[in-house]
Amino acid sequence: MSSLPHLALARATVDRDCYAREDAAVLDELWAAPQTRVLVVSDGETLVDDAGTRLVTVVPDDAPPGERYYLGRGDGGTFFAVRSALPEGLDGARPAGLREIGTTLDDQEAGLVVHAVALERWHATHQHCPRCGTPTDVVHGGSQRDCPADGSSHFPRVDPAVIMLVYADDGRCVLGRQAVWPAKRFSVLAGFVEPGEALEHAVAREVEEEVSLRVDDVRYVASQPWPFPSSLMLGFTARVVGGELAVDERELADARWFSKAELTAALADGSLLLPPPVSIARRLVETWYGEPLSD
Repeated sequence: MSSLPHLALARATVDRDCYAREDAAVLDELWAAPQTRVLVVSDGETLVDDAGTRLVTVVPDDAPPGERYYLGRGDGGTFFAVRSALPEGLDGARPAGLREIGTTLDDQEAGLVVHAVALERWHATHQHCPRCGTPTDVVHGGSQRDCPADGSSHFPRVDPAVIMLVYADDGRCVLGRQAVWPAKRFSVLAGFVEPGEALEHAVAREVEEEVSLRVDDVRYVASQPWPFPSSLMLGFTARVVGGELAVDERELADARWFSKAELTAALADGSLLLPPPVSIARRLVETWYGEPLSD
């Protein structure tokens, strides 16, 4: 397989400007600058226009109170996010999450929302020091929290997860489904990387655990942030070299082999749904298939 085409949540173009966020005085100047725009973020959602194709931002003076995170410099100015309830009553604005707008925003705005949501989700659940329980302070533009009691520093969490298109030399691939997914939805296999584990070993382990197949020729393809709330999806392909397909029901509700013809037929008759276009899973399937697919 070649490298993946367009990944919806891996299109960031903004300069994160790491040196500026280390200086509180510089951040205050940037916040006060006339070209600064603010994304308000709440529970993974922000404001967009009615069509869902443009972000609706506010100037700093109109931003609601809340924790402030620096996103960086891009076309049109500098950008911050504020973690707060979304403003109501703005003409032409409505709340939306990344699963809806991840494919409809342009590159810069998609990257801004991915960054903002990832920070907002981490800060919302990491308000206290894990060592002593003291409320921590936001520093470095939201890229860090410090404990005023014991002096420890804490950083946004990123959980690496492998996601893999498992295929056989006869032209088939394996797709599985979790019980909590919408009815008929199938996707590629995936799992979290364990402590002390190489990515390639995680791919092989997860495949054998979930469907009892042994793989080799594990090849990295691409990665995509998945801030639901804090994953980084690392995409691979892996070739089956042994075993018989058998589902571990603790992991999956079902798993099946599909040839390209069988996948085409299942999509046509509605017996199978693919993961949404915003996901790297969809792109892995489409790249194996050889062209875009529609449910």
